[in-house]
Amino acid sequence: MKYRTIGSDPATRREVSVLALGAMLFGSVTDEKTSFAVLDRYVEAGGNFIDTSDNYAFWVDGGQGGQSETLLGRWRRSRGVGDEIVIATKLGARPLAPGTSYTDNPEGLSAKVIRESAERSRDRLGVERLDLLYAHIDDFTVPQRETVEAFGALVAEGTAGLLGVSNQAMWRVERARALAAAAGVPGYEVLQYQHSLLRPRFDVPSDLFPDGSLGHAGPELLGYLRAEPGLTLVAYSPLLTGAYVRDDKPLPPDYDHPGTPARLAVLREVARETGATPNQVVLAWQIGAGIVPLAGASSVAQLEENLAAADLELTAEQRARLDAAH
Repeated sequence: MKYRTIGSDPATRREVSVLALGAMLFGSVTDEKTSFAVLDRYVEAGGNFIDTSDNYAFWVDGGQGGQSETLLGRWRRSRGVGDEIVIATKLGARPLAPGTSYTDNPEGLSAKVIRESAERSRDRLGVERLDLLYAHIDDFTVPQRETVEAFGALVAEGTAGLLGVSNQAMWRVERARALAAAAGVPGYEVLQYQHSLLRPRFDVPSDLFPDGSLGHAGPELLGYLRAEPGLTLVAYSPLLTGAYVRDDKPLPPDYDHPGTPARLAVLREVARETGATPNQVVLAWQIGAGIVPLAGASSVAQLEENLAAADLELTAEQRARLDAAH
């Protein structure tokens, strides 16, 4: 396994594996025995960066989530896991009542919610400090200064380490970071957005983003990262839920455009040249670009395929071809 640093402050920055493990469905769709087996193998292979959220997976049983954090807490205790494993979680998108959703009834990002939700997450995970805590979605009902200062207070108290943000417009991220700097508190340093080799259309509305998906890492976000090299992009859904390799998993509608076949053709060429799977090429391409792919696994076999990508070295020429295809 290879490692990289996330964060800039010596008090909170961490060395993490270049491949993160998504635990979204652990404890719900993926049973405890399988979840534990995947976690054990990931750690055995040198992985130390696990991702969850306080609302995973509310949609499975119509509840409010918490199954993933709870399972991770049981796994930590049963294995004697300490702070050598970095567990990232998120708050803000937990439904306020069973049977509702974050699209119409989210907990939001008020100071009260941030404090109470972080405390619940620490209890479920069984940790004194949340290594990386994200604002999961935006909240326009609360002044950004309140949100920024509430996150900063957790860091000052030692109950949160690094701070991150997901699914927010870049102008909102930059404004939040400017407010944090002006207030003298830590700001967002890790950005979690959907990113893969294939490029989506950004004008396709969704339930969460009616003006087009703010969840995708588009040109504006990637340009922002180039201008701010101290920030880290963690890429969720890098493998498009299996669509690269499974005929029964069609690409989402926002990938239906003329550029997709050309990029898929080059991906398959590079996979043949390297003897790797298309999934492994996608993950290796991201890792080589300084991105941390966040990939889930519902079996040890799936995890093994992903783990091998950390050792796959693409040539400069192969990377250039993947980058240029359109």
